[in-house]
Order: sequence, then structure tokens, then C-alpha cells
Amino acid sequence: MTRRRLILAALIALAIAAWFLSGAHDALTLQALQAEQARFRAWLAAEPLVVAGGFFLIYVLMAAVSLPGATLLTVLGGALFGLGWGLLIISFASALGATLAALIARTLAREPLERRFAPQLARINAGIAREGAFYLFTLRLIPLFPFFVINLVMGLTRMRLWTFYWVSQLGMLPGTAVFVNAGRELGSLESLSGILSPGLIGSFALIGLFPWLARGGVALAKRRRLATRFSRPARFDHDIVVIGGGSAGLVASYIAAAVRARVALVERDRLGGDCLNTGCVPSKALIRAARLASEVRGAGRFGVQAGEPEIDFPAVMGHVQRAVQEIEPHDSRERYEGLGVAVMAGEAVLEDPWRVRVTDGAGASRVVTTRHVIIASGARPRVPPLPGLEAIEVLTSDNLWRLEALPERLLVLGGGPIGCELGQAFARLGSRVALVEMGGQLLPREDPEVAAEVGRRLGEEGMALHLGTRALGVVAGKDGGHALEVERFDAEGKPLRETLPFSHLLVAVGRQANVSGMGLEALGVETRGDGTLAVDESLQSVLPNVWACGDVTGPYQLTHASAHQAWHATVNALFGEFKRFRVSYRALPAVTFTAPEVARVGLNEREARERGVAFEVTRYALAELDRAIAEGETEGFIKVLTVPGRDRLLGATIVGEGAGEMLAEFTLAMTHGIGLNKLLGTIHPYPTRSEAVKATAGVWKNAHKPERLLGWLERYFRWRRSGHGERDVRSAAGGRRAEQEAR
Repeated sequence: MTRRRLILAALIALAIAAWFLSGAHDALTLQALQAEQARFRAWLAAEPLVVAGGFFLIYVLMAAVSLPGATLLTVLGGALFGLGWGLLIISFASALGATLAALIARTLAREPLERRFAPQLARINAGIAREGAFYLFTLRLIPLFPFFVINLVMGLTRMRLWTFYWVSQLGMLPGTAVFVNAGRELGSLESLSGILSPGLIGSFALIGLFPWLARGGVALAKRRRLATRFSRPARFDHDIVVIGGGSAGLVASYIAAAVRARVALVERDRLGGDCLNTGCVPSKALIRAARLASEVRGAGRFGVQAGEPEIDFPAVMGHVQRAVQEIEPHDSRERYEGLGVAVMAGEAVLEDPWRVRVTDGAGASRVVTTRHVIIASGARPRVPPLPGLEAIEVLTSDNLWRLEALPERLLVLGGGPIGCELGQAFARLGSRVALVEMGGQLLPREDPEVAAEVGRRLGEEGMALHLGTRALGVVAGKDGGHALEVERFDAEGKPLRETLPFSHLLVAVGRQANVSGMGLEALGVETRGDGTLAVDESLQSVLPNVWACGDVTGPYQLTHASAHQAWHATVNALFGEFKRFRVSYRALPAVTFTAPEVARVGLNEREARERGVAFEVTRYALAELDRAIAEGETEGFIKVLTVPGRDRLLGATIVGEGAGEMLAEFTLAMTHGIGLNKLLGTIHPYPTRSEAVKATAGVWKNAHKPERLLGWLERYFRWRRSGHGERDVRSAAGGRRAEQEAR
């Protein structure tokens, strides 16, 4: 098989070389055509089969080996053969050549292209799995990528070649007709005044309008496909119905109401969702109380003797609930109804893509009609199916806030951001905390040195870390309580089992999207392997009027990511007929609120290596920052990834006190294309932690200083110090004075 691939690759390389060395590409111009027009038409009249057949074969060869110039060849075909014969010849030649290109890609380049373009192929395969031939048809009709790219990429999918051929034949036909017609007009051009002919102007106008018309046609076709399956209402109660009143749903409702769309928001529980009620707000309030306890313990190093703090846990939880209550009005029903949102309490079920049945707590239901539906139903903590787990009350980030007494011995299952944040908080408040993580490091998405820095601090604060340890199940403890049986491997690879006793078990192994109970399965709205709703880059599901945003679709379960997605889902739903916006996560920041904090935007080293992205690393230790030294918080560092030899940011990671606040400047820089040179040229107040950003840019600049120029400057200053420079300057000045006196 390898030998066949080499032979095929050699033949293609020879064909491409012959094409360019022969100068054939230079002949494919309007000027060359017009110069040989009379001779060619005479040849065509004498031997039409030879000329048409030769053109057909050349076109097939160009398309099969992805040579440049297919569009120009299409235009020339219209000029040479006219609209009818030109369209017939080029339509079949382009479809056959595209199919051969797909076959070549499938035979020759499957493995290397899969490695190089894995993210792009994942999106294409998702489209193939959902809509198959119709997906390819839309790519042909609205070329999101050049046709040769579609040929190569589709060749790597599992689509049948016959399906690929006939769909390409149909999908490329309208565009081919437009370009062939433009070529026919150009072929009849005899003078410059012919440029202003209505036919030629119309042909080029049609080329410009075709993508817009094709997009509208595809959208109309999708709507009609829906209409054949469901009964579309004659009129609608709302422009958008949002299901879910968490971060994503609230932002979506706000944006829709702001542009005067009629929007309804359906929530079955409490507005504000996880972030307000069980996530961001209560956890940060708890972390603040725990940090204060830690600061009291460590006050002696600043000369302040305070001793061991006394923890009143019910009062701590009271502080947490007050924080929730004070922020609650921002997400209240009254506020959103004042903005023009129709807020409905109850369960929402889609009867079809346009009808949503809302059932309240008393069992009363009503059906509302809507042009678009946005699913923002969020996620819930994932509880693994461990043996014995059903016999105990498991703590999660949802029910943790009902605790009335401080856990004596807390076992945290999961070493991600939630497990590390809450585990450290309870340890600082006085619980004996152990953490079990199946992976080899904490915070598995971060670089190993980042995780090690956090792990070191957690260990110093008394947490027992069990990394590379797998939970087997809950068993009876020695003192009549409960314990978690775990397994790990020693240095020689032998399995070792032990039991870890606990009074409370906190499960923090991830979150599961809320996708059931809304009628989505019956409508064919699919989920991904991780359980999230499957949507495209504009957040549209397989149903063209059903969208999703937030934790229910991922991939980042962060409040600000949900808000970012909500803007895109709402704007695309309301105005997608005119323009679609793809969601970009390139400059999406994330913060883990441990001590030290971990903040990151863009790529880290692990991700860059996995994606094959070349990068350069610049590091700055916070131990060199004056403000950090003054406050006694010197642990941590800033690590920036840039394009090699350039100051363009690929990502930034900060570990240390105030990392989340310092990250904002790097996020702004990545969002708006600001390089490290401009950050270095920005005045930062002294002494602040923000100076660390400028200092990092200074480290990068120092590593890229112009050595050759500095060498010349060194020679220049040495010459000046020698005294020759001064004498030369004085002599020149004296000469000018003498010249002035002579005048």
C-alpha cells in the first residue's frame, strides 16, 4: 500500500510540474484566448469532438490534482463553447475531477491530513453524521472553503463516492452556470465599450450576489424540510423563547429584549441558575471567608499576633447566603419583566420546533409559538456510579450550601477547579481534607508546573493529595463510619489498595448537561459523546430555528463563556438571514480561585504542543515584583506564549495572588491584536501587580533586542568617549562660525 501511495504521489507531482513547466497556466488568460480566438473557433468547427474532449480531460486533470485556475478555466470554457455546451462540458468535468480528487485524498493523504486538520475534520464529520448529502450540497452551493479543499476533506470522510459525485454535480451546477455565463459575455467582448454591456454587467453582478442568494436558498430549503415534518404556525407569539434562566438564558433574553424582539424566558427553578445560587457567587463568598481565616493564622509574619481563628461555621454560611441575596435582584423576575421579557415559571417541552408547552408547578399548561428557541438549560454535577455511593448522602456543588456544621473529615473526589477550590476552602476553615484525583496531576487542563505550584500550596495547608488514584467504591470504615476504597500503583507498577475514611464526601468530577425532558430527542436534536447538545459554530442545532448556548452545549462551562455564547446565539437567531457570527474561544479567559490563583487565556504549552503550534515562551517570576515583595505574596509566575520571533500573543498563564485581575490586560491584548511591544510602552502605576504584565513584556523585549544595532551604538559611544568625537564637533562648529563671519 505504501508503494502505491508513493507511485501515485510521484505521478501527481509530475503532472503538476509538467503543467507549470509547459507554461500552460500562462495560456489560460483572456488575452491569450482573444489572440487565438479565430484559429480556435476554426479548429472547433473542424474537430468539435477532439477540442471538446481535450478541454474536458484537461479540466478533469486540473480538478483531480487540485491545480490552481479552475475558476478561470470555467470562465474560459464559457467564452470558448458558449453557455449551453460550456455548462454541459464543465459541469460533468468538474464533478468527475472533484470525485477523483476525493479518491486521491482517501488513498494518499488520509493519515497526514487527519493529523494536520483534526479540528476542521471533526466539524465536517459532525455535519456528515447529521445531514450527509445535504451538508455537502450546502458546502457546494455556499463554498465556505475553496472547492479543492472540500474535495480533499470530503475524501477523508466515510461518504460513498457515488453520493459525493451526484451531490457535487447538483451542488456546483448553479455556480458553474453563473461563471460560464460570465465567460460567454467576456468571449464576445470586442472593444472596451463592450465592458458596459448589460449582459456583462449582469453576469458579474450575479457572481457577487450568488453566495448571498445561495445562502438564502439553503435557509429556505431547510425551513421547507422542517415544514414537511411539522405544521408551521401561521403567526407567532414570540420571536424567541429561551429555556433556562441561568447566565446564558438571562443574557440571551436581555439582548433580545434590547433590540425590541418579543422574548419569553422559561425557568423551572430559580432565576440566576447555578452561578448565582450554587456556583460562582456562593463559592467565592466561602473562599473569601476561608482566605481571611488563613490570613489570621499567618498574621504573625507581619508582626501581628492573632492566634488561631475561631470559626463560626453557621455564621460563615450566613455570609454566603447574604452574598447570594444581595446579588439576586440583578437576576430577578421583576428586573427582566421591566426590560420587556415575559418570564414564565415552569417546565418547557418542545412539541415541535415552533411550539413550546410550558407547565407550571400546579400542573396548568399553555402552548406558546415562537420563531426561534434558545436552549440554555445548563448542567448539573456528575455523580459517578460508584458501588456503595447510594448508601450515603453525597455532597456536590449543588447541595453543599445546605451544610449546617463544618465537616470534620472531608474527602473530595476530583482534582479539577471545583475540587481544588472547595477543598482548600474547607481545609482553611478547619476541616481535615483529603483529595483523590485519578489523573497524575491536579487541574488536568493546565501545564504540569502550574498544577505543581497549586499542589505544593495545598499540601502546605494540610490537604492530603492522592494523585494517580482511582476510586473503587464506598465501604464501611473502621470506626463505624464510611471510607472510600481506592487503588493506585507503586513505582514498580503493582496495584495498591487502601481505604480513606471520611465524614462527608464531596463529588467534583465534572458536570453533565441538562438535555432530557424538553422533547429534543423526539425532534432529532442530537447530543455529542459527552452528553452536550450538538450545535455548529454559530450555535445552531440540526433544526435551523433551535439554538443552544451555555453549559448545555459546552465546551467551556464558565459563566462568561455562557454569556459570550448567548450573544452569538441570540444575534444569529434574530439576524442570521443576513449575517452569521461564529463563536471564537481564542481569547476566552478562565480563572481557578485557589491560593495561588491560576488564570489563563489562549493556549498553554500543553495545548500548543498537542495542536502542533510553534511557540516561544517568556517567563517572569512574581518574586521580582515590588508589590508582591511588599505584601509577602511572592509565589507564582507569568508565562506567555508568543509566535516565534514576534510579539503576537498566543496565550498567557498566571499563577499567583491576583492572577485573575492581572489576566484582563492579556485578554484585552489578545482580543484586539495588541502585541507585547505596546504593552511594554503602556504606563502602569507603581507599585501594583499590573506592573508584572509590563515586566513580562520587558523580559520578551530583552530577549529580542537588536544586537547588531546595539553593537554599532557601542562603537559610536566609545568613539565619543575617546575625545575624537568632541574635537570633530568643535571643529565643525568653528568652521561654521568662520564661514558666517566671512559672509
